[in-house]
Amino acid sequence: MFRVSITPQWTIEAPEGRSLGARVVELLVQVAEQGSLARACTACGLSYRHAWQLLREGESLFGQPLLVMSRGKGSELTPLGERLVWAQRRIQARLSPALDSLASELGAEIEKLLAPQPGRLRIQASHGFAVQALHDFMARAGVPHELKYCGSVEALESLTNGQCDIAGFHLPLGEFEAAAIDHFRLRLDPARQRVIRLATRRQGLMTRPGNPKKIYGVEDLARADVRFINRQAGSGTRFLLDLMLQARGISPAAIRGYEQCEFTHAAVAAFVASGMADAGMGVEVPAREFKLEFIPLQRERYFLLCHAERIDTPAVQQALGILRSAEYRRAVDALPGYSTDATGSVEPLSSVLGAGVPARKAGTRA
Repeated sequence: MFRVSITPQWTIEAPEGRSLGARVVELLVQVAEQGSLARACTACGLSYRHAWQLLREGESLFGQPLLVMSRGKGSELTPLGERLVWAQRRIQARLSPALDSLASELGAEIEKLLAPQPGRLRIQASHGFAVQALHDFMARAGVPHELKYCGSVEALESLTNGQCDIAGFHLPLGEFEAAAIDHFRLRLDPARQRVIRLATRRQGLMTRPGNPKKIYGVEDLARADVRFINRQAGSGTRFLLDLMLQARGISPAAIRGYEQCEFTHAAVAAFVASGMADAGMGVEVPAREFKLEFIPLQRERYFLLCHAERIDTPAVQQALGILRSAEYRRAVDALPGYSTDATGSVEPLSSVLGAGVPARKAGTRA
C-alpha cells in the first residue's frame, strides 16, 4: 500500500532576495525541544559546524541573533528564535490534519489505479488523537483505507449518504449528554447502525502558562479582559461549548473572539501559546505539547459509527483487530486525558445512547 505524505514548507525572504534556509527553523525547533544545540544537532543529523553555519546565515538575514549560549544553561532561543519556532508549530498544528486528509485521499486514488481494492475502508471523523493513532496503526499494518477529518455532523451525514463506511463523533458524559443525543438524532439510525467504542477523553480550557488571567470556567470567557479562540461551527467541541454557555445563561456575543476559529485542537493550542488569545477549548494532548495550562471541564466518549451490514467485512474486521490490540490501547492510554474504554467493542446504537434515540422512519434522511 502506497502512503502519500505532504509536509508544509515556508520561508522568509529579505528585500534583496535572500531567504531563510528551511533547516534553520528545523534546527531552532530542536533546540527548543532538546535544550541544547549539541542534542539538536543529533536530532537533525547535522554536524556542530554545519549547525553554526546555518545559524550564522539566519542571523545575517535578520541582523540579530537567533540563539544564545550560556555556561551551565545550555542553549536558549532569543525572542526572534522563539517566534520562528512558534510560527513552525502553528503552521504544523493548523495544516497537518488537513494535509493528512488530503494525503490519504491522494494515496487512495493512486491505489485505485494501480491495485484496485473494492474493500477500502472510508473513514470520516472529527480530528482526535485516538483517531489519528488508528490511522497510523492501519497504515503501518497495510490496511487499505482513507481518512478525512471533518466535523461530527458532516461525518454522520456522509455515513447516511453512503459517502463513508465509518463516521466518528463524540458525546459528553453527564448533564449535556441528552442534548447532544438530540442534536445528532436525525443522523442516527439504531435499526441499521452499530457503535464501535473508541475512547474517552477530557475537554477543557487551555490557557497561557501560569494562567495569568485566572480563567477557571466558561463564565470567565465573558470577561472584557479575556480573548478567546473558538473551534469552527459544526465541530463537536464548539457544540459542547455552546451547551455550557446556554446552561449558564451566557450569550456568545459576550465572548471576545467567539467568532474567530481554528479547525483542530492543536491549532487552538498554538493560537493560545502565541499569546494571541488567553484561552481556547479543546482536548488535553495539545495543551501539554504546547506547555499550556489545562482546566478540565468535561469527559466525553468518542465513538465510531458503522452500518451493521459492514461490520463483518474484512476491512472493518481489520480495524477492529487493531482497536482491540494491546499495542493500540497502550498508545491511546499514553495520551494525556485519554483512556481506552471497551475499545473495539461493537454494540447496538440503542444500548450505548439509551432510549432517547428512536429509529428513523423508513425513507427518511438526515
